[in-house]
Amino acid sequence: MKRDQWLAAPIRAGLATALLAVAGCGTDTSASSGHGEPVVMGTTDKVVATDPASGYDPGSWLLFNNVFQSLLSFPKGGTTPEPEAAESCGFSGGDSEVYRCTLKDGLTFSNGDKLTSQDVKFSFDRIKRIKDKNGPAVMFAALDRVEAPDARTVVFHLKSPDATFPMKIASGAGSIVDHAAYPADRLRTDGKAVGSGVYTLDSYGPDQAVFSVNGSYKGPAKVQNSGMTLKFFAGPAPLRKAVESGGVDVAYRGLAMKDIAALDTASLNQQHGTQVVEGGSAEVMHLVFNLDDPVAGKLGVRKAIAYLLDRSGLVRDVYQRTAEPLYSVVPAGITGHNTAFFTTYGDHPQPAKAAAALREAGVQGKVPLTLWATPDRFGPGTVAAVREIAQQLNTSGLFNATVRSVPTKEYEQGVASGKFGVYVKGWIPDYPDPDNFTQPFFGKDSVLANHYSSPEITGRLLPETADQPNRGATKDAFRQLQDIVAKDVPVIPIWQGKQYAVARQGVSGLEWTLDSSTVFRFWEISKSADA
Repeated sequence: MKRDQWLAAPIRAGLATALLAVAGCGTDTSASSGHGEPVVMGTTDKVVATDPASGYDPGSWLLFNNVFQSLLSFPKGGTTPEPEAAESCGFSGGDSEVYRCTLKDGLTFSNGDKLTSQDVKFSFDRIKRIKDKNGPAVMFAALDRVEAPDARTVVFHLKSPDATFPMKIASGAGSIVDHAAYPADRLRTDGKAVGSGVYTLDSYGPDQAVFSVNGSYKGPAKVQNSGMTLKFFAGPAPLRKAVESGGVDVAYRGLAMKDIAALDTASLNQQHGTQVVEGGSAEVMHLVFNLDDPVAGKLGVRKAIAYLLDRSGLVRDVYQRTAEPLYSVVPAGITGHNTAFFTTYGDHPQPAKAAAALREAGVQGKVPLTLWATPDRFGPGTVAAVREIAQQLNTSGLFNATVRSVPTKEYEQGVASGKFGVYVKGWIPDYPDPDNFTQPFFGKDSVLANHYSSPEITGRLLPETADQPNRGATKDAFRQLQDIVAKDVPVIPIWQGKQYAVARQGVSGLEWTLDSSTVFRFWEISKSADA
């Protein structure tokens, strides 16, 4: 996504029935005006877009998930989509190429317009027509056409089987917009939004966005506050100061690792009146190798680095244990996760095996290597983490590694042009399925831009898993894929993140907003009157 941006419950084998036919089983509520106190939240993320056809970043999806409805949504703590604007959805005819949804009756947008199947069709057609480079159109490459045979029925025709389609439309990419309020062939650029979600966007500016509870919302969410204000901060230091002083009720995304650790200690000591809430996350960081590079392109060099990487030391010293070591490309908590890199290369530096890998590749002397990073794309600890990796390589006596850090734009250009031999890539999933940790990296048009291709992965394993509605039945195929990646080493998994929010005492519900679905649910947060 988005999701190459920065900063748990596992999917069960019984997912087959849920994805084949998703039917409503909960009770819809009308949000009215909400209840409880309004909540102020701070973040260093920016809302890049208020139009769902453009935004593909964490800040924008934070807005989309709270202002717009999708046909399906992820329930709190869950990874299986359930009905939201839809009454029911399911694949037709026993295959994964035709997906049919029936809308709930009586849905309206916040401006009073009725929400019908025409709006759903319009929303998906619009994303594909505009095809904004910063938008989610890439997620719907397999979508051929959308039909709206009547006011409550929507039929999606796919070019090829895609059992993950329900998860894709349950994400921010599936946001439904009013066809009468958005142009069909261009983005809406006035900073306003018309949706049918839990909240309305009252105002949006460079310093803050203000949200009110949408009284016409019809869906499963039960609102625990009377409104939200999202304040944007320039960096970790002012965000920490704001939550410590009571300038914000909640700080989410953007606190430095040392700040989280310090605030956690303060919370335990009952200082500052704050609490640290930890949740699961499927955010990951990889070290990526350009296989066309004269140094990184040698398998022996990549294997040597894999033998020398000390993930435990890195997450302890750089990330203050706010992340976990990751030993495969599919993270823990996601179907099919294994520990292929642990099995193949171990969990601590092995210089002798690294030296042997270099000898077998015909590499003599210290290996000159430049590791590339950017300070403002994948989190405040990125450059420090890459420097730690370089230090680990140099300590072995086998490498002469240096680190180069450049601004995001230059970094992206360097990756795309093939200028960089070794670089980092952060990833926050669009949806909690192994497909989203493999297809974007190892399928056609890889977001890694590292010139790696495996016929076994692209020709058999990915198509095989895409055609399997029972996601639990894909475990063996995804484990085979991870074993191939560990053998070929086009990337080395480094860490899997945790989600943290820091809140003032008297704020509750954050545990229902921090899970591997990556959906931050404003409506779950409540605040006592004396907080």
